[in-house]
Amino acid sequence: MKDNNYPSQLLKDAVEAIGSLPGVGSRSALRLALHLLKQPKENIHHFAKSIDRLAEEVRYCRVCSMLSDGDECAICADASRDHSVVCVVESVRDVMSIEATGQYHGVYHVLGGIISPINGVAPSDLTIRQLVERIRKGAAANDEEVPISLEDTTVVRIKEVILALSGDVEGETTSFYIFRQLKALGLSDLKVTTLARGLGFGDDLEYADTLTLGRSIMARQPFKG
Repeated sequence: MKDNNYPSQLLKDAVEAIGSLPGVGSRSALRLALHLLKQPKENIHHFAKSIDRLAEEVRYCRVCSMLSDGDECAICADASRDHSVVCVVESVRDVMSIEATGQYHGVYHVLGGIISPINGVAPSDLTIRQLVERIRKGAAANDEEVPISLEDTTVVRIKEVILALSGDVEGETTSFYIFRQLKALGLSDLKVTTLARGLGFGDDLEYADTLTLGRSIMARQPFKG
C-alpha cells in the first residue's frame, strides 16, 4: 500500500510497527491494525501495556539466562527440580518445548544462540563462559579447601550436562566447543550427554513434536567428543 493511500499517519505508523514483526507482511499488518481499531479502547490499552511491560520489566535469570520476572526464573527457584542436571539449549523457545514434554525435571542453561562464524556469532557472544563458571563453582563448593559463600544459590554441584542443541553443523560445532571447555575443568565425575537422535539432522527443538522430543530426552546418550 502506498504511503499516500493511508488516511492517517498514525495508522501508517502502526502498520509499520506491526509489519516489523517476523512473518508479518504489509497486508497482514494493515489487517491487524484495522482489527485493533475495532476493539474496545481498554483492550487496546491492555495490549499496549503488555508490550510495554515486556520491554521494560522482563529480565534474564541470573543463573540460567532464561526469561524471568525476577532475578531467578521459576525453574531455577523450584526446589523440587534436580539442580544437579543442566540441559544446555540455544533459546528460550527450546526450554518451552522441552518443558511441554513433561519428561525433564532438571534445570537449564540458555546460550542465547549457537556459534556461527558466517553470522558473526563467536563463543564470547553466548553464555558459554557463564555455564563453565557455574559448573566450576559447583565443583568448588564441594571441595572443603575452597571456601564459597553458602548464600550463593547458584552453587550446586552439577553431575550431568545435557547438550540439547540442533544436529546441524553449527549446533554440533557449539556442542564440541562446550564439551572441550567442560573437559578442561578436569571433573572426572561430570557426565556430558546429548539427546538421542530421534530428531532429524538439523532439526530445531521448537519444531520437534512433543512425543519425539520427550523420548530423545529420556534416551539421551553419552556425548562422543
